[in-house]
Amino acid sequence: MSRKFFVGGNWKMNGDKASLGELIKTLNSVKLDPNTEVVCGAPSIYLEFARAKLDPKIGVAAQNCYKVKGGAFTGEISPAMIKDVGVHWVILGHSERRWVFGETDELIGQKCAHALENGLGVIACIGEKLDEREAGITEKVINAQTKHFADNIKDWSKVVLAYEPVWAIGTGKTASPAQAQDVHDKLRQWVKANVSEAVANSVRIIYGGSVTGGTCKELGGMKDVDGFLVGGAALKPEFVDIINAKQ
Repeated sequence: MSRKFFVGGNWKMNGDKASLGELIKTLNSVKLDPNTEVVCGAPSIYLEFARAKLDPKIGVAAQNCYKVKGGAFTGEISPAMIKDVGVHWVILGHSERRWVFGETDELIGQKCAHALENGLGVIACIGEKLDEREAGITEKVINAQTKHFADNIKDWSKVVLAYEPVWAIGTGKTASPAQAQDVHDKLRQWVKANVSEAVANSVRIIYGGSVTGGTCKELGGMKDVDGFLVGGAALKPEFVDIINAKQ
């Protein structure tokens, strides 16, 4: 089955209207591969700005949301609010939410269920830390994280799985193409065994972890790498090269 290549740009807590406006101008003015789906993850305060300025063919994602529609949850935003400003994606389970802000697998699963119920697409992040990879438990860790997502997903058509080895995020280290392919293949086998063969064949599994214009083509050539979730490079002109990695 042909899976549409997917490139997400996670701007994290970076930028202002001036710098993001320049980035958006660049993305709007260059030729992007029409066979690649592109989604930019903006800080919540700039979601409406990004959606208003970006070409409609480029999607926008919130970087997080909570598990209920509204209430006394200071600092949080809900899927309903995200949709209200014209945004249709959310990134959930990013390692920084897990390891900096202490989000549990259970909470992330609940947030995923609520986001999907409210019509958002979910970029569902999983990945192991360096000590876990060195201990040889990568597969065990990512399977457990994926299970908490799977337990909360009824419709996989709006889900993209993002494998992000924590040791490769913002470090300049990148999993080799062979390492990325190996994990993605095992992930797909897990989905086949625990969800269904149809979902395993159709779900997009993207790679994140210091992806650059220099590494994207070889990574993107792997059979089970269906795109990227890009951090630092998503704020630079080379993001265009990453989007066009399959050309």
